[in-house]
Amino acid sequence: MDSTAPSSTSSSSSEEEPGRAPPPRMTTVSRHYFGGASAESDHDLRVDIVENIEDDYGMFVWPCSVILAEYVWQQRPRFSRSKVVELGAGTSLPGLVAAKVGADVTLTDIAHNAEVLDNIRQICSLNNANCTVLGLTWGDWDEPVFDLHPDIILGADVLYDSAKFDDLFATVTFLLENSPGAVFITTYHNRSGHHLIEFLMVKWGLKCLKLLDGFSFLPSCKADSLQGNIQLVEIALEKEKPK
Repeated sequence: MDSTAPSSTSSSSSEEEPGRAPPPRMTTVSRHYFGGASAESDHDLRVDIVENIEDDYGMFVWPCSVILAEYVWQQRPRFSRSKVVELGAGTSLPGLVAAKVGADVTLTDIAHNAEVLDNIRQICSLNNANCTVLGLTWGDWDEPVFDLHPDIILGADVLYDSAKFDDLFATVTFLLENSPGAVFITTYHNRSGHHLIEFLMVKWGLKCLKLLDGFSFLPSCKADSLQGNIQLVEIALEKEKPK
């Protein structure tokens, strides 16, 4: 049984009439299983995700998200009772798994993208997950970011646009400095070798704590449906600031 099989789909006409609101998006609900055989017939946790089947990066479950969510599940004692912030959450699968295993979770995405933020709220409601949903644009220093003190920062496939790398790492570094002992865990497609993320870590005063092949811990039923050279890295400050 596919561990991420879609369960239902709704659609509407793409034609718009003058004076009428645009039609609703075409969506599907995918089901993601964790524990047991990670299958519909044998699992410990199921998370349902509303996905947009049209062309919207922030409303689709990408392979990096599946891998990071599985890592959260396998590391669940570590996440229980932790404060977790997911950056660029999109469909929020890793953050929702963290919430389901007992973390205090804040799910964030681009502040002006109301559609994605509303979809996150819908997904939280669908899964009975009590998460905070927050608009947070990397590199913007709005008031809410100063109130975040996470133990763990999550980011799935957030290294996709080189123009955003510095904004992302500025935000990550600020959150790490604002939260002594915190760690950033991210999954990414290794398109150009690990030297890119090494360069960014050196530039922003960060260090690698752990580097894993994303498929090394993934159940075969999930790995069989995913492609790519995906890595998971845990990152922390090179030197903690003195208290």
